[in-house]
Amino acid sequence: QVQLVESGGGSVQAGGSLRLSCAASQFTDSSRYMAWFRQALGKEREGVATLHTLDSSTSYRHSVRGRFTFSQDKAKYTVYLQMNSLKPEDTAIYYCAAGDAGHTYNATRYKFWGQGTQVTVSS
Repeated sequence: QVQLVESGGGSVQAGGSLRLSCAASQFTDSSRYMAWFRQALGKEREGVATLHTLDSSTSYRHSVRGRFTFSQDKAKYTVYLQMNSLKPEDTAIYYCAAGDAGHTYNATRYKFWGQGTQVTVSS
């Protein structure tokens, strides 16, 4: 089992920045791919970015590319999502997830989930 704990959410104005953290109890073969998903009120959960903990390769959904950066600190079993130039449409609960199915935005392929952290961007 891998436990994931997110932190760093909050409220900012459009154009601002936030950094989300996701602390994992460990990095394992079954959790070598980490991802951030988000779910806005009344909408389906969508994948935002993925990271492979072994080679640090990443992928981003088109709408956040160039604004968000997914990184890791292996020594701390922690991944980060640096979010810059935030827009009101980025408002959502952000979830950290872990699995072994590759760079995928299919939420069903992730085995472990955090509890979520709220991000609110006002215009």
